[in-house]
Amino acid sequence: MNITRALAAAITLVAVCHSPATAAAREGALSWGDCPGGGGAMGMRCTTLRVPVDWSKPGGRTIELKLGRLAATGSRPARGTVLANFGAGAPGIAYLRDVPGVSTAFTQLRQSMDIVTWDPRGYTNGYSTHLPCQIKSKTDPELPDDQAGFDRIAAGNRADAAPCHDPDPQLFDSIGSVTHARDMEAIRRALGESKINLFMGSYGGTFGQAYAHLFPKRIRTMVLDGTGNMSDPEKENAARARDSERRLRRFIAWCADEPSCVLRGKDVPRLWQDLVAQADRVPLQPGGFDGVKLQDYLGQALISQGPERWPAIAEAIAAAGRGDASKFAAFPALGGPNPDVIACQDMPRPASYAALKAAMKRLRAVASNTGTGGTTVTRLRCLGYPSPVTFPTGPLPKTVPPLLGVGTWVDFPGTERVVRQVRGSRTIYHDGPGHEIYLSGNACVTEKVNAYFVDKILPAPGTEC
Repeated sequence: MNITRALAAAITLVAVCHSPATAAAREGALSWGDCPGGGGAMGMRCTTLRVPVDWSKPGGRTIELKLGRLAATGSRPARGTVLANFGAGAPGIAYLRDVPGVSTAFTQLRQSMDIVTWDPRGYTNGYSTHLPCQIKSKTDPELPDDQAGFDRIAAGNRADAAPCHDPDPQLFDSIGSVTHARDMEAIRRALGESKINLFMGSYGGTFGQAYAHLFPKRIRTMVLDGTGNMSDPEKENAARARDSERRLRRFIAWCADEPSCVLRGKDVPRLWQDLVAQADRVPLQPGGFDGVKLQDYLGQALISQGPERWPAIAEAIAAAGRGDASKFAAFPALGGPNPDVIACQDMPRPASYAALKAAMKRLRAVASNTGTGGTTVTRLRCLGYPSPVTFPTGPLPKTVPPLLGVGTWVDFPGTERVVRQVRGSRTIYHDGPGHEIYLSGNACVTEKVNAYFVDKILPAPGTEC
């Protein structure tokens, strides 16, 4: 693994040195001008950086990355740059400039540092070079019953991807987090920074982990805000299954004390386990909810919906107990569009129906109530995908500096599992729902994150905000 990482870093260095971004990268002389759509209330300025579409072929075709910057506002020169990503393909320029609360979250930090973001390559919702379309299907396929069904899902996924893949296979195959990490390194060089500060939110934390694998000595600070751990996919799915069980226990405790909970006074774990077993025998309608699908939807609901929606979850369980799955069917469907372009190049997928069933069985043994809920095992959009998996697994290198992880009760566990790989790292926990807590206006989180970015001051172990 060390040899592989060294070669990857060497290839990246050669690519940068031979790409059209070379002069700007050496001189830190990016030319900032008007942004597409204007600079917004915060006065954003933009620029374009050209990078290789394939970092293993530095002399070949290049594409454009569009960057946006909120320059430091203090009277002294900026004390470095924070490079921010708000979640996988989130268009950084529009998020930082236009989304209420995002730009203002950085107001205090801007007194000392420049804030830079970019639109990741491939996404049709940004200004960088992008694919001709988004993936057609927006939800995960139903679970197969046998190998033939497994093969049909794989063939259907390939067909869904073809309109986006076939016109530009080279670009399509370069959308994994490893490539985004190499783009981030090109941005660092173009900015003229010897080391970079990273704010990586949500799935952007996967970009950050890829960057840490490839360029550990180029990180000054890195904040991971509500992300997942990529070090060992199988172990991580087991950990996510246990996370779902803990969320369910929290929901059950709420219901026991909440007069409005329709399940109050009932043995909720027993009721739920009986319901799952019944659905395994005869799927509930509408929607064909077998036990696995019920567990998946409950796990997702407990992640995505805070206590204000817990009464609806209780009502959905009660209705399902009467044979009516319509309230579960009304919850947001699992899966999504283009993020799969990244995830399918980052996460291993089962090789066969037997491997899928074995993984599901393992998770049901770990989490008897929620099973695969909250995990990636039954997310089957990547079966048959036309691009290979490229993400490097294993723990983060020991040369990564201390990290700071922040999160809510929803997204803290995975974040903690990332940062505890690095000696000296710290976390900030918020005992409440939500996602990307730094962007929420929590003053306690803002103060401590900014102290880390500016002066590398880490909070005390076990800090809560």
